[in-house]
Amino acid sequence: MGASLFAGIGAIINSHPPMKTMHDIAGSLKIWAVAMAIGGTFTSFEIFEKGILKGDIRSLAKQVIYIVVALVGANLGYELIKLLKRCGEFWLK
Repeated sequence: MGASLFAGIGAIINSHPPMKTMHDIAGSLKIWAVAMAIGGTFTSFEIFEKGILKGDIRSLAKQVIYIVVALVGANLGYELIKLLKRCGEFWLK
């Protein structure tokens, strides 16, 4: 959300359409938002290894929940930007 909002401000300064820029940036950064939300990739792999090879199911389940919540949050942010774009198109008609 933050990156797309700052991209919208930059688009206004550079005389580009801000909502289109925000939508494009939000779509591009979705996977990076998930990676940042789970705290990097190597710790996740270590926890998966610990859960599978050493039988620590609790930490494995917790990591899966973290990943699912990160995916849901990234998709909600993207959908919010899409909603803003649609509302902007509706109000401009």
